Amino acid sequence: MHRTTVLSALALAASLLSATPASAAAPAGSPAGWEPAPTAAFDVPAGARCDAPIHSEPVVDEVVRKVLATRPDGTPSEVAYKGALVIRITNTLTGAYYDADAGGSTIVDYRADGSQRWHVAGPVLLGVGEHQGNLARGEYLLDGIYTLDIAADGYRTLHMIHGSVDDVCARIE
Repeated sequence: MHRTTVLSALALAASLLSATPASAAAPAGSPAGWEPAPTAAFDVPAGARCDAPIHSEPVVDEVVRKVLATRPDGTPSEVAYKGALVIRITNTLTGAYYDADAGGSTIVDYRADGSQRWHVAGPVLLGVGEHQGNLARGEYLLDGIYTLDIAADGYRTLHMIHGSVDDVCARIE
């Protein structure tokens, strides 16, 4: 790992963690303000990520977003996300569940080709299908300082700088 990469990641983390609190921001929807960014519930069939079918639903969702840059047509090209987020992942066969604290701070670069690059400090939930990433098929809680590249075809590449990868499927199966 290069010292520049670590220092860049630490600078990113510091800037994300010192971002203006949502309560002090301009009104939602204003150019300088933060706006709600709700997380949708989802269902995944058995074998797609975990061996059992799973249901994921936010139980705490205070995530907000702020558009940092736009393309000439007005679509966002860089967006910051932050806020408390706890997602309940439930094995729908057994009822076993795990509440994942996924409230990390992220800056997402939305590229014109449909790909994305996430610069993350803290925990985020990541689902990976078979042959869809450099992690095995699964549902993961990533925590630390890292980047995540999501190709236009959905392939996910995790670049962990410092942190942990927690297998959520193992917690509920």
